[in-house]
Amino acid sequence: MSLFTPLADSLVVARRNLIKVKRVPDLLVFTTLSPIMFVLLFAFVFGGAIGGSVTPGGNASAYREFLIAGIFAQTVVFGSTITGAGIAEDVQKGIVDRFRTLPMSPSAVLAGRTLSDVMNNVIVLVVMSVTGLIVGWRIREGFLHAVLGYLLLLVFAYAISWIMAWIGLIVPSPEVVNNASFVVIFPMTFIANTFVPLTSLPGPLRFVAEWNPISTVTQAARELFGNIPAGGGLQTPSWALQNPELYTLLWSAVILAIFIPLANAQYKRSTSR
Repeated sequence: MSLFTPLADSLVVARRNLIKVKRVPDLLVFTTLSPIMFVLLFAFVFGGAIGGSVTPGGNASAYREFLIAGIFAQTVVFGSTITGAGIAEDVQKGIVDRFRTLPMSPSAVLAGRTLSDVMNNVIVLVVMSVTGLIVGWRIREGFLHAVLGYLLLLVFAYAISWIMAWIGLIVPSPEVVNNASFVVIFPMTFIANTFVPLTSLPGPLRFVAEWNPISTVTQAARELFGNIPAGGGLQTPSWALQNPELYTLLWSAVILAIFIPLANAQYKRSTSR
């Protein structure tokens, strides 16, 4: 059997990307600093003002528990942009063309890239979890539920990374990937239940937020971590928020089913010029 199987090739490419992070630690430092700053900013600067709106009689401590799952969701979604920027950079520098000269599976370049970014998200989630524990966040539903919460976040982030992989192949530079992704992802993460309860949003935005998959992955993580505040039930429930785990997995499956073939087809077109 040939050693150059798609899985083996993907692992080699993933290892290459992880080594790059090791040699350029600034990539990981800035990836982790941003969510830490968000945690500290919302926990200590805005927590006192927003805390009362999370639950009747709420306080800053309750808000921190409400907040962390939203920070997790926002961070892993933004972290997926690394996939697109990394691929765009490799295409721009001609590294992808060098890969094409090697006896390797064509799908390994994208699969390895997305796999390495899952590992990057694991590191970021560990750092953020430690930060959350320091500011008062706690996991209250046991080890197994917590593992499921983290896995759901990583599955959703992995799906989004394939969208970013496709974008990274159709735009001219990493800077364009970052700017375009920010324009779309930033409002999506705020028109959601990441930082405030949905009941605080006006009607049209509330409807969008209720069906926003970022809301459901956040809701699912809160439920699995045991961070739903007392009296903080779903006052305006949609089917999506009543079944957040299932809805998130459905979105992830649909995204993967659409964008894995699209990204691989675009990869073949991009590297055949």
